[in-house]
Amino acid sequence: MRKPSLAMRIVAAVMTLFSVAALSACGSNEARTLLESIKSGHVILGTKYDQPGLGVRTPAKEYEGVDTDVSRYVVKYIAEKNGWAMPKMTWRETPSAQRETLIKNGEVDMIAATYSINKGRYKSVDFGGPYLQTHQAILVRKDDPIQGLSDMGAGTKVCSVTGSTPAQKIKKALPEVQLQEFDTYSACVEALARGKVDALSTDATILAGFAEQYPGTMRVVELKKDDGSYWTNENYGIGLAKGQPDAVKAINDALNEMHDSGEYERIIKKNLGDAIKPGDKPKIGDLSFIDKK
Repeated sequence: MRKPSLAMRIVAAVMTLFSVAALSACGSNEARTLLESIKSGHVILGTKYDQPGLGVRTPAKEYEGVDTDVSRYVVKYIAEKNGWAMPKMTWRETPSAQRETLIKNGEVDMIAATYSINKGRYKSVDFGGPYLQTHQAILVRKDDPIQGLSDMGAGTKVCSVTGSTPAQKIKKALPEVQLQEFDTYSACVEALARGKVDALSTDATILAGFAEQYPGTMRVVELKKDDGSYWTNENYGIGLAKGQPDAVKAINDALNEMHDSGEYERIIKKNLGDAIKPGDKPKIGDLSFIDKK
């Protein structure tokens, strides 16, 4: 048999490299398994990088906020309960629109990032929690007379993020207000501070984080119905890939302990100060509210 030429051997080698690369790429697209990652000593955690008090990366590349502290607590609890060494934690930015994709592609083990549990998301990923229940609210300047929905009329300029659920709810409930839609909440806060808009609307927890950046100059106004109930309910959970019931249970065990020990209240106080109250302990593990939406 004639020996392959040098050119043929080079082509074969290149094809082999492409095959290996393709297999590696396929492997990287597989969802990660949380408990296995913690046990192996390295866990990848998703959070926001730009939400003060909840999830932010500082200039020193440190990760702070309620969501990051909740993630650390959960990982530490699971590791200690199983007798595993504390794993290395790597943080990954997880913008709202990319969260389900990043979980399913195996780029993160779990996500705590103001991640509201709802029916659409639950079709793609599983959730531990909820660990926090919040409500749509508004942020106003401290001396502004606005105290609720009834105080916002045709002359009120309300800011929210383009296409966001809070923006749509405000527009539907109060079609007469002047809705200003910006790309980011931080841009809305800047406009509010400069008097360009009268209010910013989104989740109360997010607004509390921004209020802490402007101590004594801004306040959070909770939005309630005539009967005194909250205008909306948003339940924050920890997202992870489908098919991990043991991991979901372990997360819920950790979250129950976090609330019962008082650690959750300390986390809220540390990151959000007095801008918002911790609220009651949610029904962790009970996701029946999904079907009511």
